[in-house]
Amino acid sequence: MRQLLAILLTPFALASLVGLVLLFPTGDAPAVSSSGLTPIDGTVTAAQAGPCSEGDVGGTDCLTLTVQLTEGAGAGSDIRTTVPLEPSTPRFAVGDDVVLAYNGGEPLSGQSYQVVDFQRGFPLVLLAAVFAMAVIALARWKGLSALAALGVSIGVLVVFVLPAIVRGENPLLVGITAAGVIMFAVLYLTHGFSARTSTAVLGTMVSLALIGALSALFSAFAALTGLDEETATLVGVLGREVDTRGLLLAGIVIGALGVLDDVTVTQTSAVWELRAANPSLGWRELYAAGVRIGRDHVASAVNTLVMAYAGAALPLLLYSSVSGVGAGAILGSQDIAQEIVRTLVGSIGLVAAVPVTTALAALVAVREVSPATPRTG
Repeated sequence: MRQLLAILLTPFALASLVGLVLLFPTGDAPAVSSSGLTPIDGTVTAAQAGPCSEGDVGGTDCLTLTVQLTEGAGAGSDIRTTVPLEPSTPRFAVGDDVVLAYNGGEPLSGQSYQVVDFQRGFPLVLLAAVFAMAVIALARWKGLSALAALGVSIGVLVVFVLPAIVRGENPLLVGITAAGVIMFAVLYLTHGFSARTSTAVLGTMVSLALIGALSALFSAFAALTGLDEETATLVGVLGREVDTRGLLLAGIVIGALGVLDDVTVTQTSAVWELRAANPSLGWRELYAAGVRIGRDHVASAVNTLVMAYAGAALPLLLYSSVSGVGAGAILGSQDIAQEIVRTLVGSIGLVAAVPVTTALAALVAVREVSPATPRTG
């Protein structure tokens, strides 16, 4: 059985590695259009509301900030800059660590800077450290392996996916290759090399293929172009044609991978534990019991997936709800429709992952787990 699993999975693992080698970005990155602005860190030392210019008597439409620069040519100096007080403008106060956009002019002139955002490095690092400690405290060595696998996933995205797409490679091929590399690396690194893990990998691969096929079919059927606001900005920055629909499909495949891993690993582990607890169970009994467990799991996972996408698109949903346009037009718009396709296609893949993975796990478990095999935690 282990040899059969190896025979089934090895070609796909090799294909992922070959794709990684062929599509891996090399050479200098292509030139892209730049705004000419350089981010500079600073700290707000004074803030005063008042008119935006000296001629606006009695106006209080702007906030004049004194910012001490902490880097750049003017490091250590104070500059004064004005921020409009608008609903879309962040509210800055004394003591805030901020990011300024420097246009390359006189480094000590406030006209050369614009306050654009807050510095968030330390809070994010602190939160990541708390997350890592929580995972290790509960899962111990397996938690450490999971964090290492997370590092691999982020590394594949940052080192391979983003530079490859920027350099003009087909986004869909890059996304499929990245999904394959992440799937094999993460599952085996986290759960070890075993028949159980290989079964989960096989179930994930089948479900991911289904998601990819349905995504391609319904994105074409619904005439989705992938040109939402962020993608249009990307195309403008790159200054050349981009396969935006391929970029959408790649995002769907990579986005569904994490939830699929959860479902397939859980189903495989459930079937293994059922077989270890009662070695007399045959394939049919294992499959039926595993599917009963999977029904509750997939119901929760689908709701989680829908809520995750709805939460990410909440500002867009709010804007659509107050725009006065009918529900049909809102749901059929490019931004909303692609999220609907992303959610429903991913949910179909999750639903399919339960019977597919459970059937594979039952077939392998009845041959792998015998009465003499001890239970594993």
